[in-house]
Amino acid sequence: MTKKIINIRNANPAEFKEIGYLMVEVYSKLEGFPTHKEQPEYYELLLNIGDLTKRPKTELIVAVSDEEEVMGALVYFSDMSYYGSGGTATKEKNASGFRLLAVDPDYRGIGIGKQLTIACIEKAKNDQNEQLIIHSTRYMKVAWIMYENLGFKRSEDLDFMQGQLPVYGFRLKL
Repeated sequence: MTKKIINIRNANPAEFKEIGYLMVEVYSKLEGFPTHKEQPEYYELLLNIGDLTKRPKTELIVAVSDEEEVMGALVYFSDMSYYGSGGTATKEKNASGFRLLAVDPDYRGIGIGKQLTIACIEKAKNDQNEQLIIHSTRYMKVAWIMYENLGFKRSEDLDFMQGQLPVYGFRLKL
C-alpha cells in the first residue's frame, strides 16, 4: 500500500453513516468484547455515532486520506459533562475527553489512532482545559499502550463497569 496523506478534521454529516458502520465493525471484532446481543444499546450508539454531535461541545473527528477515504474516527468532548460514560468522568471539571476511537483495519499500523489522539490533545489545550480523559478496556491493549506512550496515566478513580465489562480510566495532565 502506498503511503497515504492523512487529514484530521471534523466529520461531515454525509460521513456519519459510514463512520457508524466502521465503529460497529471495529468494536464487534475485538476479541472478547461484548457482542451486539450482550450490549445492544452500545452498538446502537456506535451505529448512530453522528447523533452525538447534537450534544453541545461534542465533535466527531475523522481521519481521511487525500482521497477522502475514512480511515478512522473518534468523538471529542470539550466539556466532560457531555461525555456520556459511566463512573465519575462526567463530573470532571476543566477537562476534555474522547471516546470511541476506531481505525479501519485496512489502515492500522500507520499512526491513524495516534494522530487522532494528538489532535484531541491539541484541542484540549486550545480549549484551555487542564486534562484529557479517556477510557479503554483490556480488549483494546494496542490503544492502551499508545495512550501510555503519549503520557496518559491510569486513573482508577475513573474506572467503571459497563454491564459485565470493566472500563478503565486514563488521564493526561496538560
